[in-house]
Amino acid sequence: MGLYDSYLALRFRLDDADAPEHVALVITERDLLEQGAYETLEAFVGWAFEFGSDRVTISVSVLDEAVVPTLARELRDLDVPHRVELREPGDTERADAPVQVSIGLGGKREFASVVRSLAGEVDEGALEPDDIDAADIEQRLVFPDEPDFVVKTGAERLSDFMIWQSVYAELYFTDVNWRDFRKRDYLRALRDYQDRQRRFGR
Repeated sequence: MGLYDSYLALRFRLDDADAPEHVALVITERDLLEQGAYETLEAFVGWAFEFGSDRVTISVSVLDEAVVPTLARELRDLDVPHRVELREPGDTERADAPVQVSIGLGGKREFASVVRSLAGEVDEGALEPDDIDAADIEQRLVFPDEPDFVVKTGAERLSDFMIWQSVYAELYFTDVNWRDFRKRDYLRALRDYQDRQRRFGR
């Protein structure tokens, strides 16, 4: 670690009680085509836990679902210090691991699946429409936990990321491309997070 990185790390550690418990990263399939992309991803997960987070969600948006099996093989082999759970299009089992990976699942697809589930229960008479609330939706999400902090590299868009769960998250966009993302960039993001006053929609 360089001198500047050490300085940033020290500054953050002075306030590490304010670390986001759940960090989410939004990247694209193109990001993972870059040389060293998976090594950077492993490092990112390590930095998140090093600086006080206890859960990391990685969302990989894809344009062509044919690439999902290839990405899944690589992502299952991530060398990270915690258990990884991976979900792909069509998966409905809830994810509950320190490191969670979504490949091409998409927030719209996930939410549409929840709506179909609720509609089916209403049709069966197991649920009254007027009784449906936010908790009913959250219980049926594949990724039920709300991230505190969402990091997106490159373009300033979320790429269909967890549209329900991230509604109160703090969003951080950096023009640093994924291939160039380094520890100092993560530490800058954390400093920015600490300088914010979270309002949770208020």
